[in-house]
Amino acid sequence: MGLSKDTTWKIIKYAQKTFNALPHSLAVSFGGFLGVVLWAFSKRRVDSAERRCVRALGVGVTTARKIVKGSYANMGRSVAEFTCLPKNIHTLDSLVTIHGEEHLRRAYEKGRGVIFITGHIGNWEMAAASLVRKGYPVNAIGAEQRDERITDLIIDYRRDCGVLTISKGFSLKAAMTCLKKGEILGVLIDQDARDKGIVAPFLGLPASTPYGPIKMSLKYGSPMLPIVMIRRPDHIHHDLYILPPFEDESSEKFGENMWEAVASCNNFISSWISQYPDQWLWLYPRWASTLGHSS
Repeated sequence: MGLSKDTTWKIIKYAQKTFNALPHSLAVSFGGFLGVVLWAFSKRRVDSAERRCVRALGVGVTTARKIVKGSYANMGRSVAEFTCLPKNIHTLDSLVTIHGEEHLRRAYEKGRGVIFITGHIGNWEMAAASLVRKGYPVNAIGAEQRDERITDLIIDYRRDCGVLTISKGFSLKAAMTCLKKGEILGVLIDQDARDKGIVAPFLGLPASTPYGPIKMSLKYGSPMLPIVMIRRPDHIHHDLYILPPFEDESSEKFGENMWEAVASCNNFISSWISQYPDQWLWLYPRWASTLGHSS
């Protein structure tokens, strides 16, 4: 039986106060601890996450258990960091090292908007805030939660860090407006798009993937840049990698072969998950619509 909305909200507010009362390193450590506590008391969800891990990575149960436990710890650390971001915004430059900013600068200077393609790996919210600190206008697609109070809290935290949320859910109109203004739109591509997506391999398994960002890139000429945020072994510092824009291997524009474009996006995220499996959100049922509800 899951926690009620009110109980969950009280826990979040308590954690929020606790994280902000601690020095940054202690807050991150405490977040990791709480993530492991959640792992220990979430048997049903953990079992599902472990099955996904075994199936996608081809590892044994013992290895999958270690990976999923690490994933929960990373989630806890990321929540602690996100909660403290407004307080620590001026220290982000010392916590995040950006690699490949020249790719972003060239794409941004074209004035046609930029689409970031990333996934639920590392700390994606911190990545957006880091780029705002560098002077880039970053917009995020909504983060609708079961409890609207949590949705509003996420939007408020983003706004306090200079990251705009274009809508509570996905709004095509708001996304297009963002690109028309020459701004940056961040997209988490590793989500189950169900019957509104294109099925392409993700970690080698068929997954329904959103293709709206690729259509927008084609329509407005907005470069699509793959980016990923990876946590270092000390758990405190991060590396943000910005890669060159996606390109089609043929003479076609990227996205004219839609399936190939979707597969390229999935392959990008998959390659980083394979390298850092304990930093991806195995809790999320990525393959639910293609392989079953618990997948």
